[in-house]
Amino acid sequence: MTQLTVLPFLMFQGSAAAALDFYCSIFPDAKVNEIERYGPGEAGPEGSIKRARFSICGQSVLCTDSVLKHAFSFTPSFSFFVECHSEKQIRSLNDALKEGGADMMPIASYGFSTLFAWLTDRFGVSWQLNYA
Repeated sequence: MTQLTVLPFLMFQGSAAAALDFYCSIFPDAKVNEIERYGPGEAGPEGSIKRARFSICGQSVLCTDSVLKHAFSFTPSFSFFVECHSEKQIRSLNDALKEGGADMMPIASYGFSTLFAWLTDRFGVSWQLNYA
């Protein structure tokens, strides 16, 4: 029996490369593990991301630039939940991720956590940041 693998998969509409650069710039251990780009005459615009695998804090994530335009994007029903280890760390990530994005729950104490924030970044990806 083949072992299954389950990974988060993010579908961007032309901004996958910019998102990868951004995430790798704000998470110290983030890295692009593999990347395949569309070539001349393929389904997607040349140079856009056909498929990439990257990791953030040990979590492997797949992404692509969709070759089809669609009316949907990311929703808050999917989010990355980040356990922060200091107030400085949660505030730094919150400031970086929300630049060009939007707060859903601004960073504050909500009773279930010392500090918590829920936001979408400039690419529409939802993030929950927690400092217990």
